[in-house]
Amino acid sequence: MPETISATAAPAVGKTPGTERSRARARAARNRAILVQSTRALVLLGVIGLWEWLARASVIDPFNFSMPSKIWEQLKQWALHGTAQGSLWEQIWYTLYEALLGWGIGVVAGVVLGIAFGRIAFLADVLGPYIKVLNALPRIVLAPIFLIWFGLGPASKVASAVVLVFFPVFFNAFQGAREVDRNLVANSRILGASNRQVTLQVVIPSATSWIFTSLHVSFGFALIGAIVGEYIGATKGLGLLVSSSQGTFNAAGVYAAMVILAVVALLAEGLLTFLEKRLFRWKPAQPGEDR
Repeated sequence: MPETISATAAPAVGKTPGTERSRARARAARNRAILVQSTRALVLLGVIGLWEWLARASVIDPFNFSMPSKIWEQLKQWALHGTAQGSLWEQIWYTLYEALLGWGIGVVAGVVLGIAFGRIAFLADVLGPYIKVLNALPRIVLAPIFLIWFGLGPASKVASAVVLVFFPVFFNAFQGAREVDRNLVANSRILGASNRQVTLQVVIPSATSWIFTSLHVSFGFALIGAIVGEYIGATKGLGLLVSSSQGTFNAAGVYAAMVILAVVALLAEGLLTFLEKRLFRWKPAQPGEDR
């Protein structure tokens, strides 16, 4: 009799309330993700279809606004037969190389100086006003100056990307270093940690989420810097495609180059989001966020 009671009272494996709730949450998250992705696709298809219809019905001028079908034909022509400047893939790689190099330099400089200013109050007090003045300058107008200094090669585009990337990363790293929990720093001091150990093992890990937030925005800025530099003067790159298409009144070519840039930016954003989720798996998920 006792054996019968214990066997009846034992919960079935895999049927606990906690397990059921976890499965329900997982199903709800999957359903929401499907709904979000489907709605995004419908919005995109609706915009493309409306644009095509308006252009074909001459509600908008197809010469100035082009239409999605012509943009697609332009992309196919570039992909299959190349551009006037060479292979399409060569143009994409050239712009991506400039943007990635400028992004890497700007991120490293922004993180190092931001953490340094956040840790050394005297340094921030002395040089802080100069950083603010430089940040207030319209940095896009520096592109012609860089073109004069460094020529038509990739160096001028990399410099444009660096100055656009540096400031958002710097300010986020600076704020992240300032927002570190003072109790963690004090406990590290009590345990005998040096300034270097506190910076490397407490401050930088605490500021990482701030830094990653700036990385999402800064890569787009790096692309802008490279494109603007190529638009002003270059021998290769997507910015040169935009400039050449504009010069020949080829609206489809301008939009096609913008589509390529959008795809590159989305791929970069997806990669950064994946890395962020891998690095911050310990963080609790926000409402509506799928981890």
